Amino acid sequence: MVGAVLVVVLVLVVGGCACVVWAERGGPGWVRLVARATLGAGELVRRAERNRRRRGISGGSQSSGD
Repeated sequence: MVGAVLVVVLVLVVGGCACVVWAERGGPGWVRLVARATLGAGELVRRAERNRRRRGISGGSQSSGD
């Protein structure tokens, strides 16, 4: 069950990335909409990670920041 969920998430991520590339090349309106949603979701993940680090909550891997 968990594997199926991960496969679905992977397909959505790859599809979103493909839509971003296609939208840059002038794809149809629905592709631009999916690209905007993908970029917005990426920005939300980045902000959440930044806030997480700021509060001192560590994730699975830690980098030394070199």
